[in-house]
Amino acid sequence: MRCPFCAHEDSQVKDSRPTEDGAAIRRRRQCEACGARFTTFERIQLRELTVLKSEDRKEPFERDKLIRSLSVACRKRPIDSARIEQLVSGIQRQLETSGEAEVPSARIGALVMDGLKGLDSVAYIRFASVYKDFTEAKDFEEFAGSVSEVGKG
Repeated sequence: MRCPFCAHEDSQVKDSRPTEDGAAIRRRRQCEACGARFTTFERIQLRELTVLKSEDRKEPFERDKLIRSLSVACRKRPIDSARIEQLVSGIQRQLETSGEAEVPSARIGALVMDGLKGLDSVAYIRFASVYKDFTEAKDFEEFAGSVSEVGKG
């Protein structure tokens, strides 16, 4: 593993343990050249996923991009990063076990919406504003109204 500080090729694993959800292995490493310590995560990847974007563009699935997107939606909400990691792990697991190597971005967005709906209504509306491309304040009002109606049922 390349050192993020000095770019040396070799590091030594000092400690390994599973993450709380058991979806990854957390490893503490030490660079053999500069002695710096850093953490890496090892995850099972069942298949390479490709995201089908608009206009028939394709790009590799990026777990970190999904985490960043969810973190923005959840900013200043009572949701810890471990919960976001769990949500992303669940979405990634669903995508990898679906049997499809190419996944439409709309499907990923729908899975995120489903996950956020049960997690936090404000984060749900924030994510929806980008996902559904809200352009006016009334778009927020209508969507927020439909969310609050669902909550009353």
